[in-house]
Amino acid sequence: MTAITALTPEQAHARLDKLTVIDVRTPGEYASGHLPGAHNVPLDHLDAALDVLKAAAGRGDLLLVCASGARSAQASQRLTEHGITAATLTGGTTAWNRLGHTLHHPADSRATWAMERQVRLAAGTLVLTGLLAARRWPRTRWISAGVAGGLVFSALTDTCGMARVLAKLPHNRPRATDLEATLAALTD
Repeated sequence: MTAITALTPEQAHARLDKLTVIDVRTPGEYASGHLPGAHNVPLDHLDAALDVLKAAAGRGDLLLVCASGARSAQASQRLTEHGITAATLTGGTTAWNRLGHTLHHPADSRATWAMERQVRLAAGTLVLTGLLAARRWPRTRWISAGVAGGLVFSALTDTCGMARVLAKLPHNRPRATDLEATLAALTD
């Protein structure tokens, strides 16, 4: 790949037929809509796919995609550490969709909420639970304080521990056969 490390949705759309697109979101997020032809290799399974991704990068340019661009940037950094060059999609599938580009929705897959939405629901539920329970048990307000501290830490470090925990839920996990099929397709 050339020195380009990020592609805008317009640039990616124009070159889509020449790119191998790797979507690093959870399988549930991937099922909710992904770039046409994208292969799902969740961020937490990237290490298992390194050899296959290196071979795919040798055949052509890789484009890493997530919902907003944050996880694909993490994936790009991890691939770079292993000598694999890949561009990221600026703004992720959110920007792609906002510009009216097509998202593929597999008929046989179950859709789930985007990880950011799952995090907002979990954080909000924990804060509200802590505040309501504190009316009867004052010490439970620390639940809310802990979540608030976690959100601040998440913003400062551009990481999200809650997203990592939520990604381990069954609806966000790939079935072994899904990942094996994806890796086999990338090998061809």
